[in-house]
Amino acid sequence: MIKVLQIGLGPLGQKIVRFGNQRKNIKFIGAVDLNPAITGKDLGDICKIEKLNVKITNSVKEALKKKKADVVILTTVSGINKIVKQIENIANYGIPVVSTCEELSYPWKRHSRTAKKIDGICRANNIACLGTGVNPGFLMDYLPCVISSVNQNVKKLSVFRIQDASVRRIPFQKKIGVGLTRKEFNDKVRKKIIRHVGLPESIDLIAACMNWKVDNVKEVIKPVIAKEKITKGFRVVEKGMVCGVEQIGRGFVNGKEVIKLVFKASLAETNPNDTIEIKGEPDIKSVIEGGVNGDIATCAITLNSIRSILKMKPGLHTMLDIPVPGYFR
Repeated sequence: MIKVLQIGLGPLGQKIVRFGNQRKNIKFIGAVDLNPAITGKDLGDICKIEKLNVKITNSVKEALKKKKADVVILTTVSGINKIVKQIENIANYGIPVVSTCEELSYPWKRHSRTAKKIDGICRANNIACLGTGVNPGFLMDYLPCVISSVNQNVKKLSVFRIQDASVRRIPFQKKIGVGLTRKEFNDKVRKKIIRHVGLPESIDLIAACMNWKVDNVKEVIKPVIAKEKITKGFRVVEKGMVCGVEQIGRGFVNGKEVIKLVFKASLAETNPNDTIEIKGEPDIKSVIEGGVNGDIATCAITLNSIRSILKMKPGLHTMLDIPVPGYFR
């Protein structure tokens, strides 16, 4: 039985608890969240399942007062700089960490100083730490790397993740700008409020796997505009308003594009899919019709990565480092 401390109880954290509670080898022994509206309440009640006899606290110290965890699942923030102190606090208790922080998925190039600091914290406290998720962490980086295992050479790797955002959680729909005007959307893009966090990190992970020295990364973010009134999201979107986002990242070596990642999520999407194309020897095209549900997949890979991180040596790791995080009961 793997004993888990869950930190962060937004929609994602709650779903992880629900999924983990369905598995016979996972037991939640504690939960932490800073929201005063839920502290002191039973974890099962907040996650809308049976009572778990686990009281939600607002500190790791309080959560671990009576019980010891084997691993922490950390679902709090997307930015690596904001998560350093959280990881350090957990590390003081000697507990490995699996986090959904997007910038933690491959921080060694874009956030090298912070990555080294986290790595040092983990090594000093004899724990392993992993950043994972469906995207970044799997569909647009790790999976294409795995598929390239059967290639003699790779000239270019492209990934297209096209999603129907109407089936995603409300915070996700808000994050991609659903219901905004063009001006509101562009203003939020400039302020970095609207963006799929992790696309450059996915490029970096692929480049590291391929041993490509990417010397330039370009990223474009633009709105998807509703061509007619849409009523299937968390709010009504009138014709001409924003119903989603398209974000394209490109990685170049010596001026030549070798990586192309296209992330598109909108309420208007009629043909969702995840497609990986490899130009090389041989050419490969792999299509997941309908696409992978991001909320389900993020929760599942976070849980499935627990066994892998428990086997790792101390330090900060990426998906390229760990044993395959296959499903387990």
